[in-house]
Amino acid sequence: MIFGQLSNTYRFLFLVLLSLGLMIIDQRSDNLRPLRSIASVLTIPFHALVRLPENALTTVRSYYPDDSVYHELEELREKQLQLESHLQRYDALVAENGRLSRLLAAARRSDDQVILASIVNAGLDPFSHRIIINRGAEAGVFVGQPVIAPDGVIGQVSEVDMNQSVVTLVTDRSHGIPVQVQRNGLRTIVQGQGESDQVGVPYLPRLADIRKGDILVTSGMGGRFPAGYKVAEVVEIITDANEAFLSINAVTTARIDFVKQVLLVWDSDRLAVTE
Repeated sequence: MIFGQLSNTYRFLFLVLLSLGLMIIDQRSDNLRPLRSIASVLTIPFHALVRLPENALTTVRSYYPDDSVYHELEELREKQLQLESHLQRYDALVAENGRLSRLLAAARRSDDQVILASIVNAGLDPFSHRIIINRGAEAGVFVGQPVIAPDGVIGQVSEVDMNQSVVTLVTDRSHGIPVQVQRNGLRTIVQGQGESDQVGVPYLPRLADIRKGDILVTSGMGGRFPAGYKVAEVVEIITDANEAFLSINAVTTARIDFVKQVLLVWDSDRLAVTE
């Protein structure tokens, strides 16, 4: 081990002295010029390899002067961003068209007279569930008028101005609708719970024929809501032996928080009577 280390040290010193000697000889005589010429020829491939990226870039720029390829690339990127933004807008329009088609389909399924309205704002009171629509007295809107969406009842008009109206939603605690179980015609009431998409079904006795998954539709009782419109779906039935009535929770069939357009309904039977 020691002899190997000494040998490496001597070899290093020898190479240092040899290099110094060659430098002195090259400086004071021309005897090493042929050797230098040969060495310069041998290093030509290494110099070419080092300069290869620079030469390639020069060649590209000679075909595309003034960095036109880079400008063209930036223009293509900008056009791509524009097309992507247009595509997002197109998707939104397709979804909007689908919602309007469903609204029109809901209107065609009924003989009742309807007009389309857009939701322009939501009520500011956190303790009441209300929305504002862009139809008012000029369109013949009246207090108590039913308001529906493609999947079911939204609520009823509670205030009317000239160009807009306030709609109290079915989820508001003050709102109740006479309904019946679509499966068997059992009549009851849907009451708002003050929570999004949540309603209750109070005052049904423990032996009432109602099941999870039952659809509750307007019964026409009270003469305000025409019969047959969906209101809610039963999702939970709690039976307590100490209580005379069932505790029933349901969700509105209309996704109220996602609705943008609604239909105002005139009951065809009421119109026929007034005419």
